[in-house]
Amino acid sequence: MLAKTQKTTIIKGSQAHKKDTGSPEVQIAVFTEKIKQLTDHLKTHKKDNHSRRGLLDMVSKRRRLLDFLQKRDETRYEKIVKKLKLRH
Repeated sequence: MLAKTQKTTIIKGSQAHKKDTGSPEVQIAVFTEKIKQLTDHLKTHKKDNHSRRGLLDMVSKRRRLLDFLQKRDETRYEKIVKKLKLRH
């Protein structure tokens, strides 16, 4: 779970304009941070299958958002992937 202050800093780092809280870039950035935290949690709690299912749901939602962004605007897609270091 993300703290409110942590989430606002993530949103501010990915915003296109001052009131942007729901663009694909912002959503992808928030999902990425949640995925990182949940991955760390699952390293210590290996048998937590409920959280593992939530992680898989988040990964698939992020994947759908990335696919949507890639179809809509290739430059925005490349920018967010590079910023979040999602591709090697």
